[in-house]
Amino acid sequence: MKYNSYILGAGLLAAACNPSTPKEEQQQMVHLITLAPGHFHAALVQKSTTPGIDSVVNVYAPEGPELDAHMSLINSYNARPDNPTHWKEEVYTGPDFLEKMAADKKGSVVVIAGNNHDKTKYISTAVQAGMNVLADKPMAITTEDFESLKASFTAAAEKKVLLYDIMTERSEITNILQKELIHQPAVFGDLQPGTVDKPTIEIESIHHFYKMVSGKTLRRPSWFFDPSQQGDAIVDVNTHLVDLAHWMLFDTTALNYQSDIQLTKADKWRTPLTLGQFNAITGAAAFPDFLKAYVKQDTIVEVAANGTVHYAVKGINVRASALWNFQAPEGGGDSHYAIARGTKANIVIRQGKEESWKPEIYIEAISTEAGYEQAVQAAIQQLAGKYPGITLEKQDKRWKIQIPENLKTGHEAHFAEVLQRYMQFLKTGKVPDWEVSNMITKYYVTTAGQAMAKEK
Repeated sequence: MKYNSYILGAGLLAAACNPSTPKEEQQQMVHLITLAPGHFHAALVQKSTTPGIDSVVNVYAPEGPELDAHMSLINSYNARPDNPTHWKEEVYTGPDFLEKMAADKKGSVVVIAGNNHDKTKYISTAVQAGMNVLADKPMAITTEDFESLKASFTAAAEKKVLLYDIMTERSEITNILQKELIHQPAVFGDLQPGTVDKPTIEIESIHHFYKMVSGKTLRRPSWFFDPSQQGDAIVDVNTHLVDLAHWMLFDTTALNYQSDIQLTKADKWRTPLTLGQFNAITGAAAFPDFLKAYVKQDTIVEVAANGTVHYAVKGINVRASALWNFQAPEGGGDSHYAIARGTKANIVIRQGKEESWKPEIYIEAISTEAGYEQAVQAAIQQLAGKYPGITLEKQDKRWKIQIPENLKTGHEAHFAEVLQRYMQFLKTGKVPDWEVSNMITKYYVTTAGQAMAKEK
């Protein structure tokens, strides 16, 4: 498919392209560039309109099905009857798309979500060109990538541009409440010291290759199943889990990967997919040559999709695990389990069949001291001032926190929330120092964990 000026949807363009918009206001707008969108997360950044962002987006990418899929999603956002967007995508597809992007500088923020093999190179090119970067996770999948990423953070500081990754899970209400509750001593007590076998913080995330996104079956590129291009679970999904652990425990405290992290062990294992399943996910009739090393008997590909990393951060034991299956159970979806172990209670998120596959958060009491239930009720009443509508439901020796629907914004909506956070950084001209330190620390954990992982 050829693109020149690709005008999507029937609606009028947003204010930034309206002749009545003052020139000064238009110049102050953030202008997005989308670079090689090979993952649907690139489109989710644009699923809703964000004030302050120009409706013209410049896209630099090779021609092919990945670009077509991206444009199709943007088009669906423009064409929907409720709250349509008004994006105008200006697309360049020459073989020199990366160099062209850096030379043109037609935007102030480069959005990168695609093949992870090239991501650190894309980040470095954009930063060296003096452009801000908002990158999907993971920003690094090997120890070599980690060194490149560190250099990009140094360059970003020198050039006064902002480099940041998209951490959507901090916007999930159950994760927010878990963080709040582990800092309520009357409810949680102190952190349990934890061990490798029974860590203080344990997080497990289960994902599925065959799924629906924005109401349509997600078509994944074949390279998604190649660990040298996508990375496996330790360096991919575990990026979110490690980020959550550090954010819950330390909030805005800066971590130093050289002094605060002690890696213990890591394991990885594979998920088998039949050729039929692979076809349903990718549309490919055969396994590509780059996956031949993982193909058994010509009919099954063993995907390097699962991994666990064990480590201590400032002496606190953490275990992060990510798993991939072909398809969710009937009526189910991706799931999340997280437990923070305290001396008075465990704060637990569950997202299984009992929860109808929706994340729910529980306070599971350990304490038998008099007045503990009153302390729990008082803590929730206090938090309800910040998160209106949350209440307690007593269930034997645990309490379930009832969360109103308006606080359950959902995964796809979280991308807009991350973008709004990034917009605030752009206004102040700086990503907070603790965020930079903790991004570097996070990618050290994942890439070094991957390097030490043993195959099960």
